[in-house]
Amino acid sequence: MVIIDDLRALNGPQRAAFTASLLGWALDAFDYFLLVFVLTDIAKEFHADIALVNSALFLTLAARPVGAFVFGRLSDRFGRRPMLMTVVGLYSVLALASAFSPNVYVFLGLRSLFGFAMGGVWGIGASLALESIPAKSRGLISGILQEGYPMGYFLAAIANLFLPAIGWRGMLALGVLPALLILYIQRSVRESPAWEAAGSAAATPRPNFIQAMKGHWRMLAYAVLLMTCFNFFSHGTQDLYPTFLQVQHHLSPHEVGLIAVIYNIGAILGGITFGALSERFGRRRIIIITAVLSLVVLPLWAFAQSAVWLAVGAFLMQVMVQGAWGVIPVHLNELSPDEARGTFPGFVYQLGNLIASVNATLQAAIAAHSGGDYAYALAVVAGSVAVVIVILTAFGTEAKGVAFGRSGGVHPSTGAIPAAGATISPTRPSGFSADVSSCAIENNATHSKANGQFERSVRVGTTGGRIAAGTGVPVYLKADKISHSAVTARWGGASSSRT
Repeated sequence: MVIIDDLRALNGPQRAAFTASLLGWALDAFDYFLLVFVLTDIAKEFHADIALVNSALFLTLAARPVGAFVFGRLSDRFGRRPMLMTVVGLYSVLALASAFSPNVYVFLGLRSLFGFAMGGVWGIGASLALESIPAKSRGLISGILQEGYPMGYFLAAIANLFLPAIGWRGMLALGVLPALLILYIQRSVRESPAWEAAGSAAATPRPNFIQAMKGHWRMLAYAVLLMTCFNFFSHGTQDLYPTFLQVQHHLSPHEVGLIAVIYNIGAILGGITFGALSERFGRRRIIIITAVLSLVVLPLWAFAQSAVWLAVGAFLMQVMVQGAWGVIPVHLNELSPDEARGTFPGFVYQLGNLIASVNATLQAAIAAHSGGDYAYALAVVAGSVAVVIVILTAFGTEAKGVAFGRSGGVHPSTGAIPAAGATISPTRPSGFSADVSSCAIENNATHSKANGQFERSVRVGTTGGRIAAGTGVPVYLKADKISHSAVTARWGGASSSRT
């Protein structure tokens, strides 16, 4: 099986980085969803309005973009590995502390701080894993990483079985268990090779965020918009679906729970499958395909009349929704500037998630306005954002397979493309040549090609970057964005055109 073979192909350090990132995200979700199961119990003990206690969820979401930015910048400066240990330790301790809250206001404050720590996990973990593995494995690993979230939900659901015995304080105290992951990271996980290479190759100190994002601000705005739509896509197909099944179809809690298990299985299968397929067919193409297929499935998902067909529709919908999501970790990491990869993906993801946090309120309002028709409300939101995702993705860009880090140039055997601003020094004075028939250099690039090769006259980008070579002269490649499907290169030897 291809997926199993790809996982087996990872070496020990690569497998450890992937495992730590997956567990970090899954256990993060585990801590978050523990709270979801005990909101009513907390409100009763503190004699507080349930709406006030529910605000803990919003406060967590609001703090996550701040944490993503702060810890992301720290990981760009001090490394992925130490900051992943830091955020895992922080959110574990804060989850435990919230179990001992003396009143609702202390509880809300601690959950806000929990959200701050939680915000750093996704971006740092994804960058650590994806920078540590071979480029050919990124799609598969991306899909598995993203499905750490439903895995965390499953763990929390299992823990909920013990709620009658340990109470809500005992449930939240279980949130300290992810701290054990720090021992594994400390013992088994190495720093990201791309981050280390960027540090060793840099002639100047690491840039601040403004410097790192120079020339990438439009990409940042685009990514936030895309992530807002993606979060509406997931929340719009999940948040009120149990309510829809109970209120509109009068299903029992047992039936609703069973359907939830079924569509979560679909979510995990979809993320892994389509994440892996994005390595063959491209990031944008897979996102568009899954979003379009979600529109095909939508009538069955929203308007079926029997529990069996609703379960089938929910399963297929989550295969498509999470199939699109399975591409996101690698897509955002490949679009990110090297100097901000610890910050960019997590920040835009969490900011989009915060904006989309109004989804449940929006869908409930649409349902109320339409006479309690939740099917209509779900279909309107999910269908609309699926269409917008298709449009945004079609007019967007991707950087599939782009080399991470600034440690060198096009590798003579693998054909890896260097990052923006990298310097390539030929190993022999006769020069450098590359087959670039499938390479695209963007950002108003101008270039000249002959027989699939760059010639001396190539200019890249608007900042004066260039490709040039001569005897013993380094080759410089500078561009805002480089995407490719296959590139081969060689140092030395005769070539039909000097580059």
